[in-house]
Amino acid sequence: MVMKAVEVMGTVNEQGQLCLDTPLAVTEKTRVKIIVLLSEDEDEELTESAQKSFRQGWQDAMTGNTLPVCQLWEGIDAE
Repeated sequence: MVMKAVEVMGTVNEQGQLCLDTPLAVTEKTRVKIIVLLSEDEDEELTESAQKSFRQGWQDAMTGNTLPVCQLWEGIDAE
């Protein structure tokens, strides 16, 4: 299954339903996978650096540009 990432902002109401700020540009009925990032401070939106980091991480994951966890610590001396 090939998936494409689309970033939109929205609000979760009191019933736990997600309401997007803008409609998705989708022309046919399709299933989607939703990843929700919640701010711990309701008045604070995600910072630009956090958004950029998430976008890059998502792109890396979707294109297979990843490393096994065991390789992440190679060459790092832990005391």
